[in-house]
Amino acid sequence: MDFVLVGSLLTLFFMAIVQLTLVLHVRNTLIDAAASGARYGALADRTPADAQARTAELIHSALNSDFSGDIVCNDVMVDGARTLEVTVKAPLPVVGLVGPRGLLEVKGHAAL
Repeated sequence: MDFVLVGSLLTLFFMAIVQLTLVLHVRNTLIDAAASGARYGALADRTPADAQARTAELIHSALNSDFSGDIVCNDVMVDGARTLEVTVKAPLPVVGLVGPRGLLEVKGHAAL
């Protein structure tokens, strides 16, 4: 009886750690894709549309297309400097990679 209780508790704890690791992996991947897309779009011969396409390509190759559905590029002022901001809104993975849409929002910036 004690083995079942302790075993189920340890299994639940292990699965929670695995899910937290997956959430952090998805978040870090999205941040990297947004920052890389912003840097790509800030090049002299590129546009914000190029930044959006590059960000979507990076997300699609690392995760899947569900995470690249809502990408917005804007020119913003950060500390007096004009920058390109890439915002990605994606599902928050709650069970595996499945979760509610739009809860995870990350941004990447690059100087223009």
